Amino acid sequence: MKKGLKHLIYHLIVAVMPLLSSNVFSFEPLSTPDPDDIEFPDDEAHSQAEVNLGRTLFFDTRLSLNKTQSCATCHNPDLGFSDGMETSIGAMGNRVGRNAPHLYNLAWNILQFWDGRASSLEEQALGPIEAAGEMNMPLSELIPRLDSVSYYKETFTKVYGRSGVSKENLGRAIAAFERTLISDNAPFDQYLAGNKSAMSPSAIRGMNLFEDKAGCVECHDGANFTDNSFHNIGVKGGDLGRGPIVNDSTLNKTFKTPGLRNITLSAPYMHDGSEKNLESVVRFYNRGGDDKNGIDALIKPLELSEQEINDLVAFMGALLDPVFVVRPKLP
Repeated sequence: MKKGLKHLIYHLIVAVMPLLSSNVFSFEPLSTPDPDDIEFPDDEAHSQAEVNLGRTLFFDTRLSLNKTQSCATCHNPDLGFSDGMETSIGAMGNRVGRNAPHLYNLAWNILQFWDGRASSLEEQALGPIEAAGEMNMPLSELIPRLDSVSYYKETFTKVYGRSGVSKENLGRAIAAFERTLISDNAPFDQYLAGNKSAMSPSAIRGMNLFEDKAGCVECHDGANFTDNSFHNIGVKGGDLGRGPIVNDSTLNKTFKTPGLRNITLSAPYMHDGSEKNLESVVRFYNRGGDDKNGIDALIKPLELSEQEINDLVAFMGALLDPVFVVRPKLP
């Protein structure tokens, strides 16, 4: 398929996604991500200089008001690009309302954040910077702060030309780095490629359960184990998730299906961090969720045995292919 047509289809999906219920799409077979399927802005891959700039910005605490936090504070490469907390702590010391999701393979995402409020990585990259509960840094103050640093002034100009340090280019640079966080060679991928010894017998049994009895694939499908849609899976609490974003109460308490690649690295789990480990997550689904009010029809008791629970956890462990990032020397 030509890149232009793929780009058009991508944006059509983004346009209609808020109007769709959580159960419209049938699931795609599990597979390995194909970098050729990444939709780059303007259909042009990022230069290494742009990626390097984005990586430096990602780790720079100048992006928070009091210079105490960077993007990597809540999305720590050493913690699966999460932070190990139920809900994160903002730059001003307050609790953020949701768990910090991992960043693996976001290049293929359609919508960003737990509630899908951002339609691109560029938009997502800027959101937490300005958010009062997070980095708390007005972009009107951040742009001159960065422009006063010779490295940023020179590098932004080198990468983006006369537009230099700007809000748009800041988002583009961070998103360029985030698109390089690709995990595609886990034992699962090696198994699919023909190496039948890449996964343990327990993981193979877990994969079969994932696709059949447990029904996990109905939401966690495709190359990145996400349907890019929103579901009410029965987590307790008052967070309304997607509903207020699209002004549709039928989507209250629905949240984006997270991808599962490297999922063993980013505990705790769920949008509120309420499940401490993957075994706990599987047991949550095994009992059919906790809050039954408005719960998705796909969520029902699974009647898994203890061995089957362990096998599902083993399969998710076979999705491990860490992405190692060299922390830059900050200007």
